[in-house]
Amino acid sequence: MSDLPFGFGAPDPRDPDRRPGEGGQGAPDPANPFGGFGMGGLDVGALGQMLTQLGQMLSQSSTGGGGPVNYDLAKQMAVQKLSTTGLPSAEQATAVADAVHLAELWLDPATALPSGAQNSASWAPRDWVELTLPTWQRLCDPVARQIAGSWIEALPADARQAAGPLVAMVEQMGGLAFGSQLGAALAQLAGEVLTSTDIGLPLGPDGVAALLPDAIDKFATGLERKRSEAMVFLAAREAAHHRLFAHVPWLRQRLLATVEEFARGIRVDSEALEEMARQVDPSDAESMERLMQSGLLEPQTSPEQKAALARLEALLALVEGWVDVVVADAVGERLPGADALRETLRRRRASGGPAEQTFATLVGLKLRPRKLRAAAQVWRQLTAQRGIEGRDTLWSHPDLLPTAQDLDDPAGFTARAARAAADLDDPIAALERTAGPGSGDQPRGDQSPGEQPPGAPRADGEEPESPAK
Repeated sequence: MSDLPFGFGAPDPRDPDRRPGEGGQGAPDPANPFGGFGMGGLDVGALGQMLTQLGQMLSQSSTGGGGPVNYDLAKQMAVQKLSTTGLPSAEQATAVADAVHLAELWLDPATALPSGAQNSASWAPRDWVELTLPTWQRLCDPVARQIAGSWIEALPADARQAAGPLVAMVEQMGGLAFGSQLGAALAQLAGEVLTSTDIGLPLGPDGVAALLPDAIDKFATGLERKRSEAMVFLAAREAAHHRLFAHVPWLRQRLLATVEEFARGIRVDSEALEEMARQVDPSDAESMERLMQSGLLEPQTSPEQKAALARLEALLALVEGWVDVVVADAVGERLPGADALRETLRRRRASGGPAEQTFATLVGLKLRPRKLRAAAQVWRQLTAQRGIEGRDTLWSHPDLLPTAQDLDDPAGFTARAARAAADLDDPIAALERTAGPGSGDQPRGDQSPGEQPPGAPRADGEEPESPAK
């Protein structure tokens, strides 16, 4: 890796910010305390600093919860990097509260779902890390457990028995490596997200519509739009997401469970793991992380994972498509730049945006609603056919929603939905259409054509024969 954690990396001699003599021959280098051996002596102060960092790292490995990922380390790394980044001012906090309140008023006539946000919040990036970490723990644990378990299982039985305490040490090192990777990824993602639901998943606390005003300011500046326009538009999207997650009880669980299902299906190449087992050095704090980045643990996609990914992409597309349509109806002509903002966010979500690779690093999949436009087309057509309340009723049960195959044929799905709605209005006509013409004269399945059913009147007028006993 080019960015080694915990201060073990040597400085780049071409770095313009490097102090004179730093890293050179005969000069003590605080970032590389071993550089003085045989080259003019050892900087005892730098060595003490390095040993302190190493002691803190090992201490964190025993207090990180005992799981496959050291979340304490991840949180510490991310929060420390973002400690003074994007702190909202009082003016920005007031703007966020006003934008969410206005957005809720505009959303009321655009959807049958009532407000789902009890509070609004103005977050700094470090707030996003701290308040979404419990959800990330749920999403990342299956990936880390699967890889850690595969690593141990790949060792030959005699090697596992002989390793003894070293296995536990390797597990600790793996937890540190995952924690370090998670902390770096969360810090990067926190600098990119605009709201708590920006990547389509309910990451933050229930009922809190949270916006990151500093990121929104940069987003609006890049599009050359007014900050107030972007703020209200994103507040409407955030509030719409919360309406959906709050009033569709199964949706939150289904989204997160599908991600977990995908993660549990991860399988690692055993030959690659054996190669990794030969290379890892438990006494080297960096060896595990270097191997994590080397590609040896590249997971193999199973058919079960592909099915789970298809379901997840379809569900994300339905969520994002519904939000897209509802917000477009809510803001209407009220925001001059709404169409431009809408198209930008559509492309950002459909392509995955800059956060996609970060999410793929964390959970092992690319969170991309590929059929976003098709899903928006379905919701738009359903609105025209069934009205707002009829459209939103489909969220009452997952079996009523379009499938991934339906999103390949939006017009076909809406036509079938219209027929189904008509059948509910006139069930007798639906039964007659299902039975087909002349169905009343058709013989039973256990009766040959032309055979009289038991007890039927005979053609010659005689009484029917009693069935044989």
